[in-house]
Amino acid sequence: MATKDADEIRKIVRERYGARARQELTSCCAPQAGEASCCGPSATTEKTTPTKVGAERLYSKEELEGLPESVSDVALGCGNPVALAELKPGEVVVDLGSGGGIDCFLAAARVGPQGKVIGIDMTPEMVWLARENAGKIGASNVEFRLGEMEHMPVENGSADVIISNCVINLSPDKDAVFNEAWRVLKPGGRLCVSDIILKGELPPEIKESLDQWAGCIAGAIQIEEYVDKIRAAGFTQVSVEDKRTQGRKNTTPSDQSEWRRNIASVRVLAIKPA
Repeated sequence: MATKDADEIRKIVRERYGARARQELTSCCAPQAGEASCCGPSATTEKTTPTKVGAERLYSKEELEGLPESVSDVALGCGNPVALAELKPGEVVVDLGSGGGIDCFLAAARVGPQGKVIGIDMTPEMVWLARENAGKIGASNVEFRLGEMEHMPVENGSADVIISNCVINLSPDKDAVFNEAWRVLKPGGRLCVSDIILKGELPPEIKESLDQWAGCIAGAIQIEEYVDKIRAAGFTQVSVEDKRTQGRKNTTPSDQSEWRRNIASVRVLAIKPA
């Protein structure tokens, strides 16, 4: 992909998520009324209802307990990578595309005061929101940094675990993301992500749409290609779990667009050899 195209993709993604952080959109993907977004549930006229349902769909009541709405209302992922990561006290965790901070705060509770969580997001408004949220809940072992996941502002070999939730699909250079993950992880470190992948093809007009890139769709790739990129970066023991079709809610197969049934969410785990 040409650099200009990559810059355009990052620009529209940054603008869309910046607007979401400012509560200007009801969803990161800005679906049409009544449609579901792959990054969250159906939009309604109430701002808090769809995001609250989205958070409850991905996280347990125990996990959400005590989190302010400014955290749970910006839960825009497609899974729960913290549950997959099996975090241990004292570990260092990096969250790619940390948004409002929900996965960082859940991870921080698991690694404890001896551990540390670093959230990375390329959207200034999201970083600001996450820092505000950290202050609200008193999360002293969490830090949010402005940066791109293709160029992580994190030291070599400093993290035990990298997590990400429905964000790597947004990158126009996924090879760079996985290479950076390899660089940042310690030997024996774990890559634990939830993401959107394809089980079939997308129409050219969808694949080429900048709006659909920001909507977590156009940047998705086939699961085989996704796994190959992880392995090419040097990771081993790559496993894929929980493949679920993403599509419009409350519709029958006949009235869904065919291409929407080719979109799925997965959980992927990989290891950097010791």
